[in-house]
Amino acid sequence: MRLTPQDALVIVDVQNDFCAGGSLPVATGADVARTMSRAAAVFSEQGARVYATQDWHPEGHSSFVESGGPWPPHCVQGSRGAEFHPELHLPAGHEVIQKGSDPAVDAYSGFLDSDLEDRLKTAGVNRVFVGGLATDYCVLNTVLDARRLGFETYLLTDAIGAVEMKPGDGERAIARMVAAGAIRVELAAVVERTSG
Repeated sequence: MRLTPQDALVIVDVQNDFCAGGSLPVATGADVARTMSRAAAVFSEQGARVYATQDWHPEGHSSFVESGGPWPPHCVQGSRGAEFHPELHLPAGHEVIQKGSDPAVDAYSGFLDSDLEDRLKTAGVNRVFVGGLATDYCVLNTVLDARRLGFETYLLTDAIGAVEMKPGDGERAIARMVAAGAIRVELAAVVERTSG
């Protein structure tokens, strides 16, 4: 399986607020950042495209507890928490997809309240590889939308981490993605296939 410009890596929300020290930390956030950095380098070297989604909420966003939502304030526009994790290294030519800037839209999916679908289709992408944070929310919804929109979709299972509000949420999310037609794969297998 060779990567081509019709393939895309979609890095979901690898931001400081979703890693250690952030307002909604995933325990494995830094590990995910490092794995996605390796993935981004491989995809770029092979001529594939790299997109990084970024939660980009205004103050008082509807998903925040203060506004009646379920979450503490996170990824507020221009804040350190909204910045990509320092161990996420993105290659030249990557594209950033900001989402959740509409105060009324939660935008778990990278396709919601963004132009990701248009960018992928304009670029001729038909196959996406998805990893990032968090498995049970933004990764889940991004993968489900990718499948709904007709993209061949691979879930990088060694490059995701779950919030686990309830034990088992991560595994349940993976099961939902697979049921929707996503293919589980580890980065090592993609690298092996592309270099073989």
